[in-house]
Amino acid sequence: QVQLVESGGGSVQTGGSLRLSCAAAGLNISYITVAWFRQSPGKEREGVASLSAGGSTNYADSVKGRFTISRDNAKNTLFLQMNSLKPEDSAMYYCAAGNSHLFGLRANENAYWGRGTQVVVSS
Repeated sequence: QVQLVESGGGSVQTGGSLRLSCAAAGLNISYITVAWFRQSPGKEREGVASLSAGGSTNYADSVKGRFTISRDNAKNTLFLQMNSLKPEDSAMYYCAAGNSHLFGLRANENAYWGRGTQVVVSS
């Protein structure tokens, strides 16, 4: 059974940092495309960052230069380092895995999804 479990969310002030983690079980994220998405109330889920099996990365324009996606193959865990956080970064953050369309930051129902971790950035 595939499981993706996010952690690391919380409340920070503008300019602060958070590091999100996504622990995977039942699949090896070393060999597949993985990604982070976020969703705020009343808004559609949007792609934040993706990482291909080959190591290529893709970022939404809104987070370029501030967020970094990475993975620890030994721990089978995906990370999202978020720096210089802004109030507009506040959202539920989800990790996703297992579908190549994720690299283009397109939410795909044929991927595996975690349940999310909440990030709140106050001004």
